[in-house]
Amino acid sequence: MENFPVINLEKLNGEERGATMEIIKDACENWGFFELINHGISHELMDTVERLTKEHYQKCMEQRFKELVATKGLEGVQTEVNDLDWESTFFLRHLPHSNIAEIPDLQDEYRKVMKEFALRLEKLAEELLDLLCENLGLEKGYLKKAFHGSKGPNFGTKVSNYPPCPKPDLIKGLRAHTDAGGIILLFQDDKVSGLQLLKDDQWIDVPPMRHSIVINLGDQIEVITNGKYKSVMHRVIAQTDGNRMSIASFYNPGGDAVIYPAPTLVEKEADENNNLYPKFVFEDYMKLYAGLKFQAKEPRFEAMKAIESNVNVGPIATA
Repeated sequence: MENFPVINLEKLNGEERGATMEIIKDACENWGFFELINHGISHELMDTVERLTKEHYQKCMEQRFKELVATKGLEGVQTEVNDLDWESTFFLRHLPHSNIAEIPDLQDEYRKVMKEFALRLEKLAEELLDLLCENLGLEKGYLKKAFHGSKGPNFGTKVSNYPPCPKPDLIKGLRAHTDAGGIILLFQDDKVSGLQLLKDDQWIDVPPMRHSIVINLGDQIEVITNGKYKSVMHRVIAQTDGNRMSIASFYNPGGDAVIYPAPTLVEKEADENNNLYPKFVFEDYMKLYAGLKFQAKEPRFEAMKAIESNVNVGPIATA
C-alpha cells in the first residue's frame, strides 16, 4: 500500500508549492484523507488542549463510562455489537453561536483553551477550502460561500475518548461511516492508534503523528465537487490498552445552505456521470443522515434526489 499522504503546509510558501498542491489534489481524489504538519497551530496550544482533555475525561467522564459499560453488560459480550460505539464523548458548538459557556463540568482554563483552539481550526479550515478551490479551478472563496447559508457555517467539535476495550473484535470504538458535513479537522492521540479508512476495499491505518491535524472530506464536498472528491468510509478500532483521545472539529454548511454540484465542475465533467448528485438544503440532509449514519452514502444521495424532484428548494445562489 502506498504511503498515507502527509502534507507539509509550510512548503506552500516556497518553490515546492506546485508539488505540494499536487499531493493535496491526489489525497482529495484518491484518499479522502490527509495529514497536515506545520499547519500553523502552535504545539504549545495543542499540548495544553491534550492535557486538559485527558484531565477532564479522568475527572468527569471516566467513571460515568465505566458505569454505562456495567449497566449494558458490555464486559462479557460474546457476539458482535452493532448498535453502539465504545466511546465517551461530548460536543462543543462554535458557530454560528458558541455553547462552550453552557457545557457543565468544564474548567475555566479548558473553556478558554478550546475557544482559542477552535478559532485556529476555523481559520485553517477556510485556508484548506481555498486550496481545494484552487485545485478544482473554482474561484477563491467558492466553497466558503457555498457553506455560508444565511447565518454562516456550522462549526463544532466532538471530543471523544476511546478507553481500553476488553473485546475490540466485537465492539467497535466507532462504527464505519462517512461524515455528513464539509471538512473535518482531527487532532488525534499520537500514542494510541485506532482510526482506519477504507481504500481499495482494505482498511488502512491513519498513522498517529505528534502535533499533526488529520483532514477528511465529508459528503457535502463530494456533492459540490460532483464526485471529483469523495467522502470515505472510516472507523475507529477500540484497543485493549491505552485511552485514545480524539478531537474532531466539523466545518459544515449552515443549516439553510443550498448544496449542489458547482456548475463549472458539472460542465467540465460532461459525461455519463453528469447530474449524479442532488440539490438540497443541508439541514434536510442532516435529518436523513441522523438515522442512516452507519449505512452507505449512495442511498442518502438517491433519497435527496427523489425529494429534489418533488420539491423546489429555491434558487441557486450565485457565488
